[in-house]
Amino acid sequence: MTLSTLWRSAAVVGALALGLTACSGGSDSGGDSSDSADGGSLTVWAWDNTVEPIAEQYMAENPDVTIDVVNAGTGNDQYTALQNAVAAGSGVPDIAQIEYYALPQFALGGALADLSDLGASDLDGTFSPGPWNAVQSGGGIYGLPADSGPMALFYNTTVFEKYGIEIPTTWDEYVAAAQALHAADPNVYITNDTGDAGFTTSMIWQAGGQPYTVDDTDVTVDFSDDGSQKFADLWQQLIDDDLLAPISSWSDEWYQGLGNGTIATLTIGAWMPGNLESGVAQASGQWRVAPMPQWEAGDSATAENGGSGLSVTEASANKELAYDFLHYATVGDGVATRIEMGGFPATTADLQSDEFLNKEFDYFGGQKINEVLSQSAADVVEGWQYLPYQVYANSIFNDTVGQAYVSGTTLSEGLADWQQKTIDYGNEQGFTVD
Repeated sequence: MTLSTLWRSAAVVGALALGLTACSGGSDSGGDSSDSADGGSLTVWAWDNTVEPIAEQYMAENPDVTIDVVNAGTGNDQYTALQNAVAAGSGVPDIAQIEYYALPQFALGGALADLSDLGASDLDGTFSPGPWNAVQSGGGIYGLPADSGPMALFYNTTVFEKYGIEIPTTWDEYVAAAQALHAADPNVYITNDTGDAGFTTSMIWQAGGQPYTVDDTDVTVDFSDDGSQKFADLWQQLIDDDLLAPISSWSDEWYQGLGNGTIATLTIGAWMPGNLESGVAQASGQWRVAPMPQWEAGDSATAENGGSGLSVTEASANKELAYDFLHYATVGDGVATRIEMGGFPATTADLQSDEFLNKEFDYFGGQKINEVLSQSAADVVEGWQYLPYQVYANSIFNDTVGQAYVSGTTLSEGLADWQQKTIDYGNEQGFTVD
């Protein structure tokens, strides 16, 4: 079985497992002009609201270029549509926004163009380590980072001051703070959690865990490693003691909790400030940002949570033009537009600039939060890998690990179940997984 056939088979099964309805878009060839950075047309699939204004900016500077930005769905919806378009051999866009955890699946299947020879191989040092590592697979570069999600502790300072509780700097202190807050007011929780694959893997990442090892189609899945068990043991305490608000993130109840102080912290990616400003306006001035709590006092390890890049598809007939737009959007003038619209950059030059670091945020009481977030980007633990079918793995998280939040199953038992089911699935799709 070839990798292309393998990937297409996995795509179809994955789409069925996710229960998603495919949608289509883009041109049959992904473009209707020959390779040229001087003119032509591009179709871009992206849900990020900064892509369209950047495309308009690019077209204003390049009048011979037409860019059609299509929202083919967010995350999994778009991935299913892209998988189906690639399998059908038509409707594939020139460029697609792909989250870092999903990129290996498309890269391994040959759906994405290797950008190394188009200029990406000259970009070492341009991006922070986490996102730059995430767009590389098997020696190739399959996207350029559009943003990043280094993690930090967002906290409601009003709540902590009210109860005289120190901001935790270690995870043990975090558990103690959770106990103290809930004891002071049973309606207050240190955070919410009903089970989230991205959060779980990010926490394991920060703890030094490496449950996934990928070498082409040879894959190892092992959640018995020290980092995975560190997270499971600590987080189980919060579950057992009912110290986590049983509220799903991004729900109306979640926004209400963040606004009224009943959810006191979020350990989340650096893209969160804009969401707080727009969704929790009533708590303006109350929130602050601190470094991510550490597993050992004095450490400075962090992880990425979320973020995405832009990739050129192998089906595109305009790869040079597509790359030129990618470079503009992620390295060139488009970066300033993304930052102005609230995006968190992956470019080291911006992360280290005085203007970026010294920006004061009224919502966060005038705090220069980018100082904390930029340092987090530099402290991301190296060596993390995602599965080449992480999209499917995440889709079964709630049926495995997620059971620890709603039944007597422990997180360790749930991780073992998740491990076995992802091993079985990978072997069924033609990978060699143990």
